Amino acid sequence: MKPRTGDAPRPSSTRDTGRAGGFPAEGARRVSPVLDMDAVLDDAHTRIVVCCGSGGVGKTTTAAALGLRAAERGRRVVVLTVDPARRLAQSMGLSELDNTPRLVAGVEGPGELHAMMLDMKRTFDEIIEAHADPERAQQILTNPFYESLSSSFSGTQEYMAMEKLGQLRRSDEWDLIIVDTPPSRSALDFLDAPERLGRFLDGRLIRILMAPAKAGGRSAFKLLNAGFGLVAGAMTKILGAQFLRDIQTFVAALDAVFGGFRQRAEQTYRLLQAPGTAFLVVAAPERDAMREASYFVERLADESMPLAGLVVNRVHRSPAPALSAACSAAAAEDLESRGEHELTAAVLRLHADRMQLAAREHREQEHFASAHPTVPISQVLAMPEDVHDLAGLRKIGELLAS
Repeated sequence: MKPRTGDAPRPSSTRDTGRAGGFPAEGARRVSPVLDMDAVLDDAHTRIVVCCGSGGVGKTTTAAALGLRAAERGRRVVVLTVDPARRLAQSMGLSELDNTPRLVAGVEGPGELHAMMLDMKRTFDEIIEAHADPERAQQILTNPFYESLSSSFSGTQEYMAMEKLGQLRRSDEWDLIIVDTPPSRSALDFLDAPERLGRFLDGRLIRILMAPAKAGGRSAFKLLNAGFGLVAGAMTKILGAQFLRDIQTFVAALDAVFGGFRQRAEQTYRLLQAPGTAFLVVAAPERDAMREASYFVERLADESMPLAGLVVNRVHRSPAPALSAACSAAAAEDLESRGEHELTAAVLRLHADRMQLAAREHREQEHFASAHPTVPISQVLAMPEDVHDLAGLRKIGELLAS
């Protein structure tokens, strides 16, 4: 029986407290369970952590910080980013990332940290080379339609992310694999990869294109029957004879490999549902981002995926929370009216703005907590500057675990 939407099972790695990392106690109507991040990272049974969330919320930085913290606590970690941004490489002191895990220098601990960026075409090529005989592989790799499919076809990136994750897990080389998914709701598209692939392979168009090859290798345009002749003629007019011929040649060559695609995708899907996987939803304390976070939480519950919790990035606080925004604004107005202490008045205005921002952020998180009261939450305070090195990632990791 599936869990109710949003009611993820409460993991053992939570703390019921309103202290650092949870929602502030002052005026809070609800205190969410606090995500114990170190318990997640230290658990030897946790082998995969998937970070998902909308764009611009610090998901890539979160994945890198978690990878570094886990490595410095003794685990052999690889961070796989599907986001094409180069921030991950820069923050880890690497000139570039590619489809091969690269060792990150400067880890202060007994573990190891590696990082890589998904190259969907290279991953596709590797699959073809590994699962087809040399002659058939060459036919596929040099086919013009394959060139388009492997580099720009909708859904290829998500499916190849599924493949690469499966490869990394099957190698059993890593204690922990951390996946940084693409931004927006497409971050969960890889959950649909096996079903989409099956629909594509079993679709009417593919069966029509496969008909000539399965009829004994006769010409791609020889009429097998009157019905196929009409369809082939119509597709030739729409697509062009050469393009249709390229598709037919590609489908015929790849037919023997497709079964393995589907099987491995389904195995990886089941792996994502297993107890050794933990999903982390990453969000900013803003209305749109928190709505997206709710969508992710509900989708994961619908798919029976194990949710570890929510990470709320760039949360604002004031060093003087006892001074309310209203009192601060009133004091600033009084000083300004008398023309005194301009600097003090400016600081009071700044404090009032900060308190109002913190209150708005708190309300957005309260809305989420009301809808998903059992989801553990970890908060990361806003940093004064962007993270660009291991020291910054280390600080983020400390905040995530505080």
